[in-house]
Amino acid sequence: MSEVDWLSHLLQIITVTGQLEVRCAYGAPWRLAWGRAAANEIPYHVIVKGRAIFEDPETRTARELVSGDIVLLPHGAAHVLHDGSGQTPIPTQQHRGSAGWMLSENDSNGEQLDLLCGRFFIMPPHDRLIRTYLPTSLVTRAMNDHADDNIEPASSQLASLVGLMRMEAAGDRAGGRAVLNALSSALFTLVLRAASESEKAPEGLLALAGHPRLAPAIAAMLADPARPWKLPDLADLCGMSRATFMRHFQDRLGCSALDLLTDLRISLAANELKKPAISTEAVAEAVGYQSVSAFRRVFAERMGMTPGEWRRQPHSGGTRAD
Repeated sequence: MSEVDWLSHLLQIITVTGQLEVRCAYGAPWRLAWGRAAANEIPYHVIVKGRAIFEDPETRTARELVSGDIVLLPHGAAHVLHDGSGQTPIPTQQHRGSAGWMLSENDSNGEQLDLLCGRFFIMPPHDRLIRTYLPTSLVTRAMNDHADDNIEPASSQLASLVGLMRMEAAGDRAGGRAVLNALSSALFTLVLRAASESEKAPEGLLALAGHPRLAPAIAAMLADPARPWKLPDLADLCGMSRATFMRHFQDRLGCSALDLLTDLRISLAANELKKPAISTEAVAEAVGYQSVSAFRRVFAERMGMTPGEWRRQPHSGGTRAD
């Protein structure tokens, strides 16, 4: 793994799995509404064919999605998808497929929609990391671009992946559920890659990772979060003065580089603490703390519980809400 492969390093810390749940085949008018997701869940939607209006009730914003668009909601926000006509939706019928996902249909001959809906699941406490450093919603387009340098862009890779998901969802073949869940997990990674490569990267970690001057600092911290990084070290990697680095970092992420480093270390520590053979002192040292008391204090501040309390939590247990 390359040291600059920030995304692979991030996904070594954060365990993400995916699951396709519903395939919607509707004719207009139609409307779908989702409540707020659980803390460790990220809803996703893939517009395979047709178009949809995506509404975020919290921000009171609406956006048109078209074929190839993929929307993720890293904060699990409540949201609505509809056809935009404002007419009363046609009633739907649901059929459970043998692969475990649901087919939802209506009898309308109006403008047709083919939509895949699912969720990503994040092991605690990494849902906190996601909510802090990824935007509320993330829209990426899967497009069949043609690169000049024989490197297929992420948007084109997404188009191929969505095509595979559609084929699997349309069929009833052996292993279909396992294939769709594996493709869903890959979807998360490719969406983050595409967003960080886009010219208009969203705010947060993706904007930093796609920033040509700040990316070296992000990659370095993710590759070796236990290293005793100082601000001058990170600024040097980016070819900036300490003050310039701090200003650019804060402007794009909304927090300091040391805040991000601390959150990465605590997430890494949470993973290590689940291994019963490793002492708290050894975990503290492994994630970059020379003092176990300092580690315990920072861990409690970020997690709302001590390392010992976290150890005793069930493995699938969640963290306290922010």
